[in-house]
Amino acid sequence: MAGLLEGKCALITGAGAGIGRGAALTFARHGAKVAVVDVAPETGEETARLIRAEGGEALFIKCNVALAADVKLMVDRVVSTFGRLDCAFNNAGVETSLLKLAEDTEENFDRLVAINLKGVWLCMKDEINQMLRQGGGGAIVNTASTAGLVGTELHAIYTATKHGVIGLTKTGAIEYAKNGIRINAVCPGGTETPMLQRLIPELKQRGRIMGAMTPLARTARPEEMGEAAAWLCSDRASFVTGHSLVADGGLTAR
Repeated sequence: MAGLLEGKCALITGAGAGIGRGAALTFARHGAKVAVVDVAPETGEETARLIRAEGGEALFIKCNVALAADVKLMVDRVVSTFGRLDCAFNNAGVETSLLKLAEDTEENFDRLVAINLKGVWLCMKDEINQMLRQGGGGAIVNTASTAGLVGTELHAIYTATKHGVIGLTKTGAIEYAKNGIRINAVCPGGTETPMLQRLIPELKQRGRIMGAMTPLARTARPEEMGEAAAWLCSDRASFVTGHSLVADGGLTAR
């Protein structure tokens, strides 16, 4: 039986660790050729090596998604290597400081907006233009968050960027539906990533917090978010666009 993404050429940003690495491995296991994109060469190259060790095909590309020139070169490199771009998972992002809105800094605001919001827009822009040039449509998935759906205490700027990602997702989906380009988002809840570990360093404490917050009483594995993104990129989600898929263990169902 063919894999979910058999024969597709995909790029995944922020693929050096966490959800991005889990997704890169998952996409490859589903048959995709994967461009592993990250700002950190060490972790990005390691993800690509892990894919190749499992018999998959992977290319590492260093890219700062907040820089338009980097993003253009990223897409050009994917196309020059794989011939086309069928799907993209715009996952790169950074966390915020745990501060109240009026206590946060302009520097932090600019950093989060540049990476979490502008970075997604720049990626979408060049990915869409490539899909239009090559014809045949395509699929794009953006990483939002449960913080893109509700207010999140001590995360005002992060929350604003993730609401913005959902806005870009919905608008892009409407504008390019007639071109066969589907655009969706995933909204992860607490996931075992370096980002969560930085926010809640101690494993037992993370377990207690997630257990209290989510009906499934645990954190997610990065690969579980990868499966959600892979399905949205696949032809099995052919009638799904403009959707924000919530994968949060029931957190926002309360």
